[in-house]
Amino acid sequence: MTVRVEHDLLGDCEVPALAYYGVHTARAVENFPITGIPIARYPELIVALGCVKLAAARANHRLGLLNAERADAIVSACQELKSGMLHDQFVVDVIQGGAGTSTNMNANEVIANRGLELLGYQRGQYAHLHPLEHVNLGQSTNDVYPTALKIALQFAVHRLQRAMTELVAAFADKAVEFGGHLKMGRTQLQDAVPMTLGQEFGSYAVMVGEDADRLGEAATLICEINLGGTAIGTGLNAHRGYAEAVCEELCATTELPLVTASNLVEATQDVGSFVQLSGVLKRTAVKLSKICNDLRLLSSGPRAGLGEINLPAVQAGSSIMPGKVNPVIPEVVNQVAFEVIGNDVAISMAAEGGQLQLNAFEPIIAHSLFESLTHLTAACDTLRKRCVVGITANVARMRATVDQSIGLVTALNPYIGYEAATRLAADALNSDSDIASLVLDRGLLTASELEKILQPHNLTGPRHGGS
Repeated sequence: MTVRVEHDLLGDCEVPALAYYGVHTARAVENFPITGIPIARYPELIVALGCVKLAAARANHRLGLLNAERADAIVSACQELKSGMLHDQFVVDVIQGGAGTSTNMNANEVIANRGLELLGYQRGQYAHLHPLEHVNLGQSTNDVYPTALKIALQFAVHRLQRAMTELVAAFADKAVEFGGHLKMGRTQLQDAVPMTLGQEFGSYAVMVGEDADRLGEAATLICEINLGGTAIGTGLNAHRGYAEAVCEELCATTELPLVTASNLVEATQDVGSFVQLSGVLKRTAVKLSKICNDLRLLSSGPRAGLGEINLPAVQAGSSIMPGKVNPVIPEVVNQVAFEVIGNDVAISMAAEGGQLQLNAFEPIIAHSLFESLTHLTAACDTLRKRCVVGITANVARMRATVDQSIGLVTALNPYIGYEAATRLAADALNSDSDIASLVLDRGLLTASELEKILQPHNLTGPRHGGS
């Protein structure tokens, strides 16, 4: 492999001749063999870095700090990153020391070397376009990295919101389809009172929809950026008008409502918005997992369980038990939820571990947030496509459980009184009789009265009129 030699404060270092990255990236690859996952795993982050560097070049040109030739070369290289090009050159590990410096330098070097090509020079000829002097002009990792992270998270949040909205629609469709199917509701896994399967699925639509809204609220908190604060928020080495100019340029290139923080020193060290977002992702994961627990319970059987619904059969379930089909789609969503909850713990610890004017642990925060967002998006899409849309109801089985349930006596309370209803429930349980037969046998109600009371619409909502 042919190489070129680059130099940094530690001395000379060989870099693959065809690489767009340089010495700082090469050292980071050697120093952080942690996960084997390069930052290219998260294309939104690479696009966001391109947006930040593009905005910085335009702002510096506006302020007379960067000539048109260099600014144009940087902008062109950044536009290529935005279009998906050169992402394979972002090779540093997602978990790294240095508060994201290696990620920032990876971006600076790729953009500089691509810009050099566009200007007609060889990669590594930094006298003409330098990764630090020109691409990183007026910047620090400490304002570039969190700003790019917030932009990338906006993109990822919007993808998850779309997946959640589509899942809400699938549950809502099932709520309509199952609207007339009577079943027993359960509390603490014991018979409670009747409801419809449509009401049950309608509640799932609301649960997921609420969290899609909360996700949008959390996203607004990551529109505040610290770009222009440089190292610790004081703005050292940045032009006086740079923060305002770069924010304007960044809003234009991302089409996001970004705002510069009112206190850049605070904004440089505070990662509270990431903690807030992670908390909403955990909330979403907990609810999705609860729903999947329900789907597994409701479909348990097929003959020895509840068996009220049928999940689509997507694969054979056992290497030893012929004919067995397992609820594998809810199970995989459960596991994503467990991961997201664990990621939230990691993010909380990383946020707490920050010291003085900078949090050095944003790389693990970024990695954890992107994993949670990416996997939750895939989980929502998979749950909708491979499970929810294909669920069917076992109507006769559900109606039989209603007819046989002791819980049916609750609906009779207003008509025969609590004490009589209690005795009825005990007798039915001891004699293995159904409630309706005992009511008629004891003359507590007439057949027509009982039929009216036990109409599905009377069992699944508030009572109308007097007792």
